[in-house]
This record gives sequence, structure tokens and C-alpha cells, in this order.
Amino acid sequence: MELTILWFVLIAILWIGYLVLEGFDFGVGMLLPILSRSKDKAKKDTERRLIINTIGPVWDGNEVWLITAGGATFAAFPEWYATLFSGFYIPLFLILLALIVRGVAFEYRGKINDDRWRARCDQAIVFGSWIPAILWGVAFANLVRGVELDAAHQYVGGFWALLSPFALLGGLTTVLLFLMHGAVFIALKTDGEVRVKARRLAGWFSIASVFVAGGWAVWAQVAYSVPWTWAVVVVAAVSLVGVVLANAKAREGWAFLFSALAILSATVLIFGSMYPDVMPALDPANSLTIDNASSTQYTLTVMTWVAVFLVPLVLVYQSWTYWVFRRRLSTKDIPPPIGLSLRKLKDSAFGGPSSGGAKNLDLTPATGERDPGTDAAASSSTNDGTGSTSA
Repeated sequence: MELTILWFVLIAILWIGYLVLEGFDFGVGMLLPILSRSKDKAKKDTERRLIINTIGPVWDGNEVWLITAGGATFAAFPEWYATLFSGFYIPLFLILLALIVRGVAFEYRGKINDDRWRARCDQAIVFGSWIPAILWGVAFANLVRGVELDAAHQYVGGFWALLSPFALLGGLTTVLLFLMHGAVFIALKTDGEVRVKARRLAGWFSIASVFVAGGWAVWAQVAYSVPWTWAVVVVAAVSLVGVVLANAKAREGWAFLFSALAILSATVLIFGSMYPDVMPALDPANSLTIDNASSTQYTLTVMTWVAVFLVPLVLVYQSWTYWVFRRRLSTKDIPPPIGLSLRKLKDSAFGGPSSGGAKNLDLTPATGERDPGTDAAASSSTNDGTGSTSA
């Protein structure tokens, strides 16, 4: 196999890993306000912390797949990287902004014990999950359809040119797939009332995905793809039906596997439709291919040897992480919040009436218990909804 083909396949595998793993992260974030709408503030917060804890130990590791896919694209196909990031600048910037906001909200939600603070962080998590879920589908649909490239392989269409009906349907497809994937994952990782509600939602989203994702896949196959990817479309359709049936029988493990297989199949359809192009143009003569967009043979050779040694280590480590945090969680596993008092922090930082200046900063947790030295950071991390210990 030529190294250009090998790296095209490896980049596709990296995107499969990202969309399958980060897909349920996005789904969990989007479902956060839907699965926890109790009028009891304490119960609602406990349920939300439970939901966040299902992905607490793994969400940041899942994002590494995106960084690796971007880095591999830059090194193996630099012209593809340059054209993609310049032409899709606005949607990719919005995705990056959403991921930053979402990550900060995960890390700092439980640091301050204040209802308004947690509400703002929840909004950031929801925003940071919906935006990428939509825009990744729009971006990949455009790569399947083709974009406006000139003879110099530069994108000459505007932002609105990316929002064709096919691309918008692609965005709706990824949203529904990630909602389904996230609901199945929550049902797999929780117990009690949250599990029941998640399984119910997974049923609705899986049925909707059969029609919406199935319609987009058939459209992509008929209009833009090649004959062999019909097999992928069939696998995707069978997988979505499998999610519906497994979820109806409360077999969350099988439902999650079928859901992951559906997203995998969709990614294979995307890259199979693109090949041998890496960025198809509406005028085929201007398309970027695996040959005219690739790095030198020497660069690809060095990259291949590095991947041979490092990729297995990364896979083993991430598999071990999922194994360690494999058990189900319930609201009984979520301890009371011990974040710091927002009022005391404001008074200490800005010289409020109770502070006496910044030198009197009081880090007493809002529960009224004195923070025992260095254990404060560990306690806050444990109970903020993302800490691996509480998960």
C-alpha cells in the first residue's frame, strides 16, 4: 500500500475514534438539561452532576483524537490542512470556541457552590456540545458534496455557500446520532431514575435517526459516492435498527455497540465518498487529491514509524481508562457539593465588607467545614462533576 493511501486511511480511523468517543460526550452535554428538570434544586443538581460524572474521567481524553487527527492531517497532507482551515475558518473557529467554553465549564462547575454559577456552567456545557455536533455534520457533508475551489486549490465560496440543504441535513444527522449515542451511554453508565429517562430518550432518538440519518446516507450514496459504499449504508441501517431493538429490551451494552457502529459506518461512508480526493471541488479538475496534497515520501515514512510505536500505547492506555471507570453510577454515589463560597471569593478579591482585603482570603467551603489544607483541591475536584474519583 502506498503511504499516501495508508495515511488517508489512518486519518479516517482517527476521525472514527473521535466521532465515536466524543460523539457520546456531545450527546451527554446536549441532554444535560433534558434529563434533569426537577423543580427540586438539590435533586436537579445531583442528577446533573451524575450525568456529567458519566464522562468525567474520559471526556478530555476523547478530545485527543481530534488533536491527533488535525496534527496528522497537517503533517501528511499539508495542502489539505491549509485549504480546509482557511476555507472553513468560521465554522472551525466556532467549534474551537465551543470546545474551549465546554472544557472550562466542566472543570470549574463545582469549584464554587452557587446556583447561578452552576447554571451558567451548565449553559456553557450545552452550548459547547450543540455547536460542534451541528457543525461537524455540516463540514463533513460539504467534503462529501464538494466545495468551491479554484485552480490554485483555494476555497472561493463564502460561509453561506457551506449551508446547502445537503449540508444542513448532514448537521441534523450528526445531532441526532450524537443525541442517540449520548442517551444510550447515559443509560449504560447510570442506574435509577436517570437510567430510565435516558433509555426512553434513546428510543425516540434512535427511531428519528433511522429516518434522518438513513435519508442523508442514501442521498450521499446516490449523488456523491461510489458503488462499494452501498455496503456501508446497509451496515449503518442495520446498526440503527439494532439500537432500536436492543434499547427496547434494555440491553444498553448492545445498544451502545450498535450506536458506535452506526457512527463508524457514517464516517467510512464520508471518507469512502471522498477518495481519492481529500477535498473534492465542484469542478473535479480543481480537487485536492491524496497525491497533490501530500507531504514528501520521507515525511510520510518517518510518520509511519512513529505511529507504529506510539498508537498501540495510546490505545492500551485509553482502553485501561475505560476499564477502570466501567461501573454504573447512581445519585447515591454523588456526595454533597463542597465548592467555595462565591460571596466570600468576591469580597476577598474586590475588598468587600467581610474581607478586610485580599490578604484575608477565606477558602472555607460553602458547607461550613474548614478546608483541611491541601485536601481542598482534591475535594473540589472530586465533587465538581468531572473528577475521576467521584465518578
